[in-house]
Amino acid sequence: MFLERFRHKKPIMAMLHLKGDSRDNILERAIVEADIYAACGVDAMIVEDYYGDATDVATVLAYLSKQRPQYILGVNVLDDFAQSYQLAAQYGAAFMQVDSICGHLAPADEPAYYAMIDGYRRTGSVAVIGGVRFKYQPYLSGRSLAEDLAIGMQHCDAIAVTGSGTGVDTDTAKISEFRSLIGQFPLVVGAGMTQQTALEKLAIADAAIVGSTFKNTRKDSGEVSALHVQAFMDVVRRMS
Repeated sequence: MFLERFRHKKPIMAMLHLKGDSRDNILERAIVEADIYAACGVDAMIVEDYYGDATDVATVLAYLSKQRPQYILGVNVLDDFAQSYQLAAQYGAAFMQVDSICGHLAPADEPAYYAMIDGYRRTGSVAVIGGVRFKYQPYLSGRSLAEDLAIGMQHCDAIAVTGSGTGVDTDTAKISEFRSLIGQFPLVVGAGMTQQTALEKLAIADAAIVGSTFKNTRKDSGEVSALHVQAFMDVVRRMS
């Protein structure tokens, strides 16, 4: 059901990194960036506390949900599943992202984690994108990738795969390995996709989360460039 939340076959989710030098400036910038994304045909936007904090996430969600109700929103309060889910539910976001759904905890710590996740998922309708072997996340389960993916799929609605860092290419071989292990379960490339690699990666994966390549510097610290967003989306829409 995850992919049915989006209008296009290969949805692109753009990052709102919440950069700014004050709370007011963070909100102002996020509105401008969201409007650029929408005008260029991006399918959804993830509000993330990459530069800001959870208060900024809530402020941006409150504004966009009221003033731009047509925008499809996602949430990622980094390393905080509960707060991400709660804010998504409060402001009507369609989905949330958690950087690791399986593999990052020692087995003894997993039952409480999954009890918390499944409690939210039983009572709400927010879809969950869950990372496995995600950038910057530890690997503590001691299990194989196949085992961690099988467990992860029980607790989320889409699996996210990345390379080693923000803006770093997600190797096509890794995407293919994930696809072979999860079958038709929704697969999201979570980092490093560019205009030049989009068709190759999306021929295997179902969706992408894009941030750095939309910036004027092609780095997460840059400014969102409408030219970069439009050029990327023109390539992706060839697959629609």
